Amino acid sequence: MATSIAARFSRKAAASAFSGCRYVTASRSFSAEAAKTISPSSDRVKWDYRGQRKIIPLGQWVPKVAVDAYVAPNVVLAGQVTVNDGASVWNGCVLRGDLNKITVGFCSNVQERCVIHAAWSSPTGLPAETSIERFVTVGAYSLLRSCTIEPECIIGQHSILMEGSLVETHSILEAGSVVPPGRRIPTGELWAGNPARFVRALTHEETLEIPKVAVAINDLSKEHFSEFLPYSTVYLEVEKLKKSLGITI
Repeated sequence: MATSIAARFSRKAAASAFSGCRYVTASRSFSAEAAKTISPSSDRVKWDYRGQRKIIPLGQWVPKVAVDAYVAPNVVLAGQVTVNDGASVWNGCVLRGDLNKITVGFCSNVQERCVIHAAWSSPTGLPAETSIERFVTVGAYSLLRSCTIEPECIIGQHSILMEGSLVETHSILEAGSVVPPGRRIPTGELWAGNPARFVRALTHEETLEIPKVAVAINDLSKEHFSEFLPYSTVYLEVEKLKKSLGITI
């Protein structure tokens, strides 16, 4: 009796093991056949959805960039942003005008990794938009929010300008300065520190050098600007025409 029961169980175990092996073999053969039959189409376009957009319209607001302004390829301009003639916005900057206007004036420059934003309104009652006027140099890694920078100023690297702050013309902020909300930097002065404090008055020669710095960076941006293709696709038609005519130049 015990022998017959053991034999019956062994037959069942062998049958189940055989069926399992047959299932694994069938599944492997099916996957191999699927790998042979399924192949990507030759005319399939491989899109890269990780690409970064330089110009981001928000509702009715579209960023405006002058023809001769230089905006690096990995800059983000969103919403109410205007980059005027001769201005330059360098690599990695983010200008987010989703709540209010941001303006970069003539021959001004916003250097690498700067973040510029504007609030709905300023708690100080001053204008909430961010305005960078002409011949202004904004150093790398600076943060500007709802502030006004008048013509011919230098903002040092890693500086922070909070809501409602005002930097008057012919002024310089040292690197790492923090300007609290509503603070005014008078004209012709050098300020530094956290919070920013008066250091000394600028000499006449120093004030004359401020626009020269902006012009020098503008000249440098032209060399970078020449390395990028135009926005249109006319050059593709020109390449086709050259190829059809056998022109190798």
